[in-house]
Amino acid sequence: MRGERIGAMIGSIGGLVFVLVNAGELAAPVNTLARVVGVLSFVAVVWFAVIRPSGAQGPAEPPSRQAIRVYGTSVTAMALGIPVGAGIINNVLHEPLLTVPWVVFVVGTHFLPFASAFRAPVFARLGWTMIVLAVVGGALALTVTEAASPWTGVLGGLALLGFSAAGSQQARPEAEPAR
Repeated sequence: MRGERIGAMIGSIGGLVFVLVNAGELAAPVNTLARVVGVLSFVAVVWFAVIRPSGAQGPAEPPSRQAIRVYGTSVTAMALGIPVGAGIINNVLHEPLLTVPWVVFVVGTHFLPFASAFRAPVFARLGWTMIVLAVVGGALALTVTEAASPWTGVLGGLALLGFSAAGSQQARPEAEPAR
């Protein structure tokens, strides 16, 4: 399985989880509609990006050791940042409405270093999209409606699904010839 397919599969699973978990907090029948859209999007990503990808990709260059270190560091920071931040948000700030936007924010920031490490600008676009969703969702949850919190998770999941599909269809840079 090529890197694009693996990335699309990981992103689409994450996106589906975001949608399914957070849709449960929405009112009926919107919660069911969100889940259906999430599942159909997941199936579409798996079909078009994993099972039947377009022939647009060139030969994949294996990631460098530096890229692997960036990946490991980013994933570790995300895995630590989510529960530590959620603990502070819930137990110190007493603002549980910010927990979902926090998770979306941390997931978004963990993608930013991938853009240069893997020479894939789609990661920067995905990261900034999720960061903006998190900031706007958190602000709306605190000031306008509590429903903005789960909507932030659902929209973050749909962003992950959409970018998983788009990123898997983009051509990768060709490997440089050995010198």
